[in-house]
Amino acid sequence: MRFVTKRIHAFLDYPVAIALIALPFLLGLGSSSPLALQLSVATGIAALLLTVLTDHHLGVFPVISYKIHLIVDFLVAIVFIAAPFIFSFEGLDAYYYWINGIAVLIVVSLHKPEVAI
Repeated sequence: MRFVTKRIHAFLDYPVAIALIALPFLLGLGSSSPLALQLSVATGIAALLLTVLTDHHLGVFPVISYKIHLIVDFLVAIVFIAAPFIFSFEGLDAYYYWINGIAVLIVVSLHKPEVAI
C-alpha cells in the first residue's frame, strides 16, 4: 500500500523544511538542551537545500538523484529517533524528535517505487 509518489513527496519537502526551522522557536524547544533547538533548525536548512537540489519537478537545481534524497531522509529519521537518547533530550524536546523521526520513516516507507518505461 505504497502511495507517496515522487510528486507528493516533492510537495511535502518545502513545508517540512520550513517547519523544522520555525517550529523549534514556536514550541520553545531547548529546555533540556540548546541542541534540541539547533539540531532542528540546522536540519531544516539542510532539508531546504536538499529539496532545491533534488531531481524532481520542484527542484530548482536538480543535481541530486531522488534515490539519494530518500536515503538522506531515512538517515535523518534514524538520527531524529536516536537524538533524545544520545543527547539526553527530555520532555517536549524528546517527543518532538521522536514524532518527526517516525513521521519521516512512515513517509519514506510509503514511497511508491517508480516504474521504468
